[in-house]
Amino acid sequence: MAVMTAPNTALRAIRTGMRMSQDDFARALQAAGHRIGEPNDANKRLVQRWESGAIAAPRPVYARALEVVTGLPISLLGFTAVPGEYVADDEHGGHDLTSPISGLATPTPNSKPTTIHGSYEGVWLSRYQYYSSGRSDSFAGQHFVVMLQHGDRLTARSLPGSAASSLSLDLTVDGAVVTGTWVEQTDPGGYYRGARYHGAIQLLAEPTGRRMAGKWVGFGKDMDVNTGPWELVFRDASTSKATLDRYNTSTT
Repeated sequence: MAVMTAPNTALRAIRTGMRMSQDDFARALQAAGHRIGEPNDANKRLVQRWESGAIAAPRPVYARALEVVTGLPISLLGFTAVPGEYVADDEHGGHDLTSPISGLATPTPNSKPTTIHGSYEGVWLSRYQYYSSGRSDSFAGQHFVVMLQHGDRLTARSLPGSAASSLSLDLTVDGAVVTGTWVEQTDPGGYYRGARYHGAIQLLAEPTGRRMAGKWVGFGKDMDVNTGPWELVFRDASTSKATLDRYNTSTT
């Protein structure tokens, strides 16, 4: 068995950032396994062994559940070995605006977009527009997000350096129709002072697989229902740490 030389502080930080106990996290992993058709036996002891560094990498069935629960690729979860290369010691049996947004400037790091092959997984540029009643004007929000795919389920999480706010999307693909929910934690030092907003989203994916466009719906501060355009533009098929580091930069 490969043994880590240090605790997996990255995984622990992600779990605590999600405000989950080790028991909660294990239950979420089990639920994710059932959703994607790969049941697992995750429990608190297994999570403890991952976080302590006693297990260098999860088995593939757990790696996929970890990606679903955290919305992050396994390469960013602090493990030091590659799932699939590890001989398992995973405790088996234990454990409405209508204006277009395509005219916005598209930020690009020092690389050209690559193509995707039958998958939506990779780095995307997320752009949306919203109307601020307090400022009587419309604004745009932009983030680089990392998209993961498990069957017909997509999860996208913003790269922390790409914007002052954090964004997450949980989506389901049905042909060319992509439907789901969004959550944004606004910039603590910005106009909305760290307020948390959430709502629904529906997009249509272009046949090329390089762009999704549609609308969001959500509530405003006066408890009114707002809507506006949203698009996701494909940038890179890789979710390696080196690639994500390259896109982990401001979109402005």
